[in-house]
Amino acid sequence: MDSVGGLIFFAALGSYICAKARVPGGAVVFALIAAVLFLSTPVGAHVPGLMSSFMNAIDQASSPALTGGDKAGGGEG
Repeated sequence: MDSVGGLIFFAALGSYICAKARVPGGAVVFALIAAVLFLSTPVGAHVPGLMSSFMNAIDQASSPALTGGDKAGGGEG
């Protein structure tokens, strides 16, 4: 697990090279490999929780506007 940073770098580089060569399938595959490798690191382990809390905040902010409920800011007047 010591060289996971190098693997992430080379997967991102492979994705970039495939994108520049206009090979979208290869770029997507390399990007997915890089994302999986990043999520397997201790730093990347927190990303799913962060995304969950971010999406929850977006949902709470947009629900009143979508359901016609009370306004959060009370901007009238």
